[in-house]
Amino acid sequence: MDTGDLSDETYRAILSEAESFNHDLTIQFGVLSGMCENEEDFIEKSIALIEEMKSYDEIDLDDIFFGNPPERKAFDKVLQTILKNIEEVKKIPLEKRNYYYG
Repeated sequence: MDTGDLSDETYRAILSEAESFNHDLTIQFGVLSGMCENEEDFIEKSIALIEEMKSYDEIDLDDIFFGNPPERKAFDKVLQTILKNIEEVKKIPLEKRNYYYG
């Protein structure tokens, strides 16, 4: 699936939050979307990716941020924020989420 197929709520919760932190983090979720069947799959795989990222060491961070890693504390904070955002989105039934078809 493409990120354009996501509901506005999911897009803002994950991709916009990641982008406001660092574009390189957004890339990780954008690539992930290409491996997903639908929005729910993307949400679940995003949670798994975040859990994996929590255990990244400095070398891993250097890789995903192309040699310019953020401070660990800030990185962990944004991951927690995205997880909280996801929990809020999961409370919204799929049929109540907004989709942009333009």
